Amino acid sequence: MTAELDPARILRVERLVGASVDLVFEMFTDARHLDAWWGPDGFRNETHELDFSVGGLWRYTMHGPDGKDWPNWIRYREITPPTRISYEHGGEMGEAAHFDGIITLDAEGAKTRVTLALIFPTTEARDATLKFGAVDGGNQTLARLDAYARAMHAPN
Repeated sequence: MTAELDPARILRVERLVGASVDLVFEMFTDARHLDAWWGPDGFRNETHELDFSVGGLWRYTMHGPDGKDWPNWIRYREITPPTRISYEHGGEMGEAAHFDGIITLDAEGAKTRVTLALIFPTTEARDATLKFGAVDGGNQTLARLDAYARAMHAPN
């Protein structure tokens, strides 16, 4: 990653999540958590493998509400608990990454500001993803994280 990033290649979504930064970070580290909330409304995840470490791989399938399966992989580049995760993200194993992602978690009192930045190789790749509904999908994903983290945080 270069120090100077072209904003026209970046897609960014954020949400204030009703749980501590430590709990929100945990939601990104374990397949049972990720499978419960990752992805837009109507999607269901199936993790095939998860090695949450630098250089580790998360390989999963997103099952769409229309019955279509979407293979995905994430290779972790940097993990700085509990505030930052960077990764490269692709579809089918063996193909090049579609984009790089950076997740930042910032404590705001008892809540956490989650920012997801996706960095594409070209403006055209970012624009195509925007047309595909990536902003709505990202906002839905973070809303699902918020609901899941609040439920985990709720007193029994």
